[in-house]
Amino acid sequence: MPSQPVSFYSEGVRLSGDLFLPEGLKSGDKRAGIVLCHGYTGVRNLYLPDTAKALNDVGYVVLTFDYKGWGDSDGPKSRLAPYSRVADSQAALTFLGAQDMVDAERLGIYGTSYGGATVVWVAAVDPRVKAVVSVVGIGHGRRWMRSVRRPDEFVDLLKVSEADRVRRVMTGQSEFVDRNSVLLPDRQSAELAAAARRGNPGAVSEIPLEFIDDTLGFHPEWIVDKISPRPVLFITCDDDRLVPPEESESLYAHAKEPKKLVVLKGWGHYEVYAGEAFRQVIEPTIAWYQEHLPA
Repeated sequence: MPSQPVSFYSEGVRLSGDLFLPEGLKSGDKRAGIVLCHGYTGVRNLYLPDTAKALNDVGYVVLTFDYKGWGDSDGPKSRLAPYSRVADSQAALTFLGAQDMVDAERLGIYGTSYGGATVVWVAAVDPRVKAVVSVVGIGHGRRWMRSVRRPDEFVDLLKVSEADRVRRVMTGQSEFVDRNSVLLPDRQSAELAAAARRGNPGAVSEIPLEFIDDTLGFHPEWIVDKISPRPVLFITCDDDRLVPPEESESLYAHAKEPKKLVVLKGWGHYEVYAGEAFRQVIEPTIAWYQEHLPA
């Protein structure tokens, strides 16, 4: 299904997006709309179009977009800025709800990987979100960064972050490093991510060290309980070695009803974007939205 390029503004910065429309829309139709949020160093045209098309097939209007400084959006390049991403996602909700074919009272949100953390925070602070899906998301940034490192590696990471914190204050600049030195992917994740990102001009290979501080201080599980009484679905994988399943399990434990946790068996982090694992993600996702946010 073709998408329409769109742009809108968040905190005065122009963001680029794609609007996916389901077939069969008629004049005067008002459909539910869903905003899709990309991950840590992702962009809107990596993985998310497949999710958008699957949701289109069952009648939803879908919006993907790049955060400030990512993909085709304006702004300082390649920053994590987690609270700015929350503001961008809220702007995306506003834009989607303003479309003629969308019912602004029926908006949902979906995020994958670090986007799974972002959407939890967005839903907790924005009552316009009527249903949430968080896939292989992060609940507590510091715990996550610590969990995938040996003790000495984590100590080194903190020292590097401290030095860059001073650098940013003194010079206004953060040092750029290879993304894998911060993300620290497992072997399978590194291979699958590299293959998916190859040839995508928006898929950066370097990120600023400020990512460390930003990640260490962003903990969606602190406010996930504020989503209730709106429904939230968490999907994780038991063989995810990049974002261990304990992250989604902790989010689920801190959330209030209505909530659901789906644990996929035998899959890793980046496997959820294709093939059988993607099917196992998208089926409960669609079922969740159809139950709580009919198209």
